[in-house]
Amino acid sequence: MNNNHDEIISYIDKCVRRVPDFPQKGVLFYDVNGILNDKYAWPLCVSLLSKEMGKYSPDLVMGLEARGFVFAAPLALNHGAELVLARKKGKLPGETISASYGMEYGHKTLEVSATAIKKGQKVVIVDDLLATGGTATAAVDLVERLGGIVVAVLFAMELTSFNAREKFKVPVYSLLQY
Repeated sequence: MNNNHDEIISYIDKCVRRVPDFPQKGVLFYDVNGILNDKYAWPLCVSLLSKEMGKYSPDLVMGLEARGFVFAAPLALNHGAELVLARKKGKLPGETISASYGMEYGHKTLEVSATAIKKGQKVVIVDDLLATGGTATAAVDLVERLGGIVVAVLFAMELTSFNAREKFKVPVYSLLQY
């Protein structure tokens, strides 16, 4: 494969597994595991996200549970940034702060360590999928409550029918749009 951006995006897209009626009837689930299971697609995806993240020079990368972790970790390494994991409620030791949010099919709570982010740190939030925007907006809330500054939110995939990017006051980037 050459370095043609459209060809790279097409290759990554072909690796995304489409699963009908999951997690409930009528939902077409876009499974990021197809990207992660391909020895070319995952590094290409990380490389393109890393290029975009370079525009923001973050101090810290926040990965969202759980599939956001696999993109956030290499991005933090590539940019010499700290890594913070935002977890589901009850998964982190010590003092935490939390934010509840709605999803396509339910409600959840996201938590982060109360000492994970220092005042004034520039933060890029990373997840695998932007759908309703609930998880990412909860993450923005957590960062801001701890004094951090969200400079961008990055996703491998986006379901555009939800119009979730309108919820953000910072740049939103997604490699694949459905």
